[in-house]
Amino acid sequence: MNISSPSTSDGINIWRTWALTVTYEAGEYTEQKFKAEKTGGDPVIPSPNLDTDLVMACDRLADVLIKAYKIPIQMQMDIARYSKLITAKDMGHNEQREAKLLERCPPGHEGKKLVDKPATILDASGAIIAWYLLDALSDTTQKEMREATDLLAPSLEKSIKADGNWRTHQKWFKQDSENVGSAPGCINISPAWFQQGHENVSDLEVSASLKGPSSENILKGIARPAAIASVALRVMHPEQYFAGLQAFSKLGHKANPDTHNCRQPGFGARDLELNTLF
Repeated sequence: MNISSPSTSDGINIWRTWALTVTYEAGEYTEQKFKAEKTGGDPVIPSPNLDTDLVMACDRLADVLIKAYKIPIQMQMDIARYSKLITAKDMGHNEQREAKLLERCPPGHEGKKLVDKPATILDASGAIIAWYLLDALSDTTQKEMREATDLLAPSLEKSIKADGNWRTHQKWFKQDSENVGSAPGCINISPAWFQQGHENVSDLEVSASLKGPSSENILKGIARPAAIASVALRVMHPEQYFAGLQAFSKLGHKANPDTHNCRQPGFGARDLELNTLF
């Protein structure tokens, strides 16, 4: 396999031995298809590295994205101004503060509006602040999401403890009476977990949930749904997409800067098998 890195518009190196390469190529295909549909350009040919199911999922996503783009709903609000007025300390618990914020930052619409088709929400300046992508996921993608969730069940069940901390205490979780749906629990699936509270740890570490025996099956199970989520970000928020791509590129090179081998033990062994920017 040729391991030379594909050329990104921001000059980011993504080696072809990394799972993220497929996400990048799917993102470029979907973004080009979206642009072609928007401007009436020539048909776009997908990369031969993308399997049929992923291409079909990208085609469906692109179709819904273009439908949403063509149905803008404008709100009378300045999102940039609102973001400056609302700080990280505004948690919604201070009623007087909330009343003042509501007065200074009204919702931008009157009454309720039923949206039953793909659409974009714009602020007063015309900036897109939200995408409503109704029916964007194919039946195959939804099935894979349910199956991937089932793979997480053992880890989720083990995470709940009678003396757990604020994230894993059993009083915060309740199993459905009919035992339907995914198991309750709290796990972290991260290729670069910051070891806060641990002394003498200078490097990032793969989270515990990705170190177990089922981690490879979990990564394979979420591969296509995770790629689709990142592909959507490529169209909706390219700046955030490329920032994430750059971050993962740096993590990947840190894992093994000489050989770019995704099987190196320790940090990076799972990083290069992950194909999502989230």
